[in-house]
Formats: sequence, C-alpha cells, structure tokens
Amino acid sequence: MLTPPKLFVGLILAALLVVTGGAQQTEYDLVLANGRVMDPFTKLDAVRHVGILAGKIAAVSEKPLAGRDVLDVAGKVVSPGFIDLHAHGQTVGDMQIKAQDGVTTVLDLEAGVYPVAPWYKSMEGKAPLNYGATVGHIAARFAAFHPELILGHWPVHRAKAAALGASPAGANKVATDKEMQLMETAITQGLAEGGLGVGFGINYTPAATPSEIERIFKIAAENKVPAFVHTRAFGIAAIREAIDTAKKTGASLHVVHIGSSAISDMPEVLRLLDEQRATGMDLTTEVYPYTAASTTLESAMFDPGWQSNLKIDYGDLAWAATGERLTQETFSRYRKQGGWVIIYMMKDENVEKAIAHPGIMIASDGVPFVDGTGHPRGAGTFARVLGRYSREKKLLSLMDALSKMTILPAQRLEAYVPSMRLKGRLSLGADADITVFDPGLVIDKATFEAPTTPSFGIPHVLVGGVFVVRAGELRTEVRPGRPIRTK
Repeated sequence: MLTPPKLFVGLILAALLVVTGGAQQTEYDLVLANGRVMDPFTKLDAVRHVGILAGKIAAVSEKPLAGRDVLDVAGKVVSPGFIDLHAHGQTVGDMQIKAQDGVTTVLDLEAGVYPVAPWYKSMEGKAPLNYGATVGHIAARFAAFHPELILGHWPVHRAKAAALGASPAGANKVATDKEMQLMETAITQGLAEGGLGVGFGINYTPAATPSEIERIFKIAAENKVPAFVHTRAFGIAAIREAIDTAKKTGASLHVVHIGSSAISDMPEVLRLLDEQRATGMDLTTEVYPYTAASTTLESAMFDPGWQSNLKIDYGDLAWAATGERLTQETFSRYRKQGGWVIIYMMKDENVEKAIAHPGIMIASDGVPFVDGTGHPRGAGTFARVLGRYSREKKLLSLMDALSKMTILPAQRLEAYVPSMRLKGRLSLGADADITVFDPGLVIDKATFEAPTTPSFGIPHVLVGGVFVVRAGELRTEVRPGRPIRTK
C-alpha cells in the first residue's frame, strides 16, 4: 500500500488545512520552525515550518505552526534522517554514535543475520535507531557446517566463529548436497521471517563455489529480493562474476562498498555499472568516504594469497587497537589472537569518483566498536560527505549528497519493504525520522586514533518524532527504533 495508514489520514487532512490556510488550527506535538527544508524526494529547498504529530510528518508549511513544543532551527537544514544500508554495529552503543552522525535507520544488508526471527526478537525495545538485516549467507553457511553454532549476527558475535580455529569448515570447506540443502532451507526460512534480502560475504567464505552462490541467488530471485554482495575478490573481475550471476538467475544486485570492491579498477567499474543499468538491470552500489577498509584479521579474507587478493602487503595493515603497522611476525601473532585491522588499500581519486558518481549511495560499512577501537567510518561517514566532499571539495551538491543518504537508500528497498515507503523523505504522512544540521559547520571528527568521536554540526536527530539527539546532546535513555523487515 503506497498511501499512509488510514488511521493517519485524518491528521493529514487537518494538517493540509493549516498549510493551505484553512480555518481549522492544529496543535502539533513538535514544530521545527524556520528551517531550510531540503527534501531530495520532492526537490523542495526552502524555508518552511515542519509539524510533527503522532510520530509522522503532518505539515510542511510556509506559515508558522502551533505546537506543544516549538524548536527554532533557523539557519539549519532540515533533512530526512540518513539511512545506512551497511551498518555492522547493531548494538546500542554503536547506534548512539551513529545517531550523532545524523543516521536514523541502520541496516546490515551485507553480513546479515541467521537465524532471522530470534535476532529481530532480541532487538525489540532496545534500539535507539530503526534496524534490520538480510538473511546472511555467511551465518547460514556456518550453521550448515557447524550445527552446534548459532552465529546470529556475525560482525557482533565474530568470536563464536573465531573459536572454531584457524580454518573453520564453514568458510573453507566445499559444500556437499546435504549442506547445500541446509543452506537453501535456512535462506528461505530467513526470508519468510522478514529478512531484507540475501547478504553475501563471498570473500569470507572462499570455499563457496560459483555454483553454490548461483543457487542462493536463485532463491533471492524467486522471492523478489536483492542479493547484497561483498564480492569474491577485489577488482573488476569479481564484480563481473556477481553481475553475471545476477543476470543468469534474474536476481537484483547490490554490490557493497564499491570503493574497496573496485580499488584501482574504479573508472572501468563505474562504466560497467552504468552500461548494465542502461540495459535495464536492477543494479546498485554504495561507497564510504575513506581510503582504508577494516575487517577481522582471523577471517578467511586473510587466508594464504591475501596479498594478491587485496593487492597490499603486511605494512598496509594496522592493528586497530594500537594503530601499529604489521609485520610478518605480528601478522601471524595477531591472526591467532583475532581482532580488527585497518586496511590501507584505496586511493583518494578513486573514492572521490565513486562519491560523485550519479546514483551511488553513501553507506558506512561501520564495524562494531570494541572498547573504543575501530574504524572512524562507523562514526563519521555522513558528516564527512556533507562537510568534506560536498561543502569543501564541491564534488557534489548538497541536495545530491542528501539524496545519496536518504531517498536513494529508501527506494532501493521500498518495492518489497512497505515501511521504507515512509522513510527517506519529508512528505506528509512520512515517518518523522529527521536530521537537522548546520550546512556551514557539519563535519566528521572521528579519526583512526579516536574513531568514536562524534560528528560536529548536527544538533538534532529524531526517530519517529522522538529526539535521540537534541541541542547537540545524545539522549541515552530513549529507544524509539523500530524493526525494518519485509513482513
């Protein structure tokens, strides 16, 4: 259903009377007054007053509105809340850091989760932001090979997989027919329970053959949901493999973190994506605004041959907890220990090409912060694009930057996720997920040395009409986040 719920229609009609100058006067729960409303969905860019009622946007008016709470946001941009399609930090602490970067919805569409229903159940009433995940091929594969293991959300519970040893079968053993059947059942079940598609980390499961991936892509196609894919390797050849598999099976495809997926092949990869989309293929991608990646050192990505795959060597890795660059000796020691590394593998010019390219979304790939260590992309991605790449470098307009963070992510999902039709926009009846920022000051402050430092210049963030950040202060007690799922 494309229209707002019937229960809210009366509120919209009342609000319309206010907007059009009708006699009826509505008192809103909250009014954001005098802000520069920028809505990439309608292309509105003008000073307006936004009325919020029952967690919804009930008025966008040229005239002042009455409200029980009126907040003057003159000089600030009022935008739809930012939607992060690639957020591994599905914990309260990670979400609170993201809220200060303007994010209102965090989805893990790459790693995903399995089993799906228990994970959603575990999040109920605990989330500051809206949350959701795909059914994850990695977790489903580990379940097929290690029935005793319930991995759930692998990035948060990576220690469970690490406890299996250096070369767990779930990542490194070719599947038999029995294990394939278990995976297919798991993926199908996860989709039936509301998983937002099928998430793949093929580079983390190197024993997953092309035929295995094709069989799982077919399940995505049959269920009319996309495959969200971290490709088998880095560079254009692996991206072509994913595209060819999607075309063969009829699945929609989203290639994650194109900056690191394409690396030095970025110009050719962007041409390839444009060519495929021009033929009508349902193909999208995303980028984060950093030249370093991050993942776990104990993962199969660092099996022998990793230097050729990543096109780097030991000195291009840094141990996240200390910042030290690795050697062959420390690589071996830390790999046995397990933990996060920073991977210096990209060039500014290629990341900038992706950020500026039409249709490419912004997503953080933010990994869970552990004791304050990690990658700054989990805290600063969205403010960094707005401040550094839009305002300072002028690679893209402010409206285009906001589009990549709001309506484009919403539209990627809304064809099969009804709740996303009310997100990523400031239309009447839309969810009041709103980010208010200062366009002249907004900037990221997180660094590799202090990766959890909150962004600056984002004074107010609302989720469902509830402030999670107000006047620059994080409201640590609120939990307005709601599940995003297909059913």
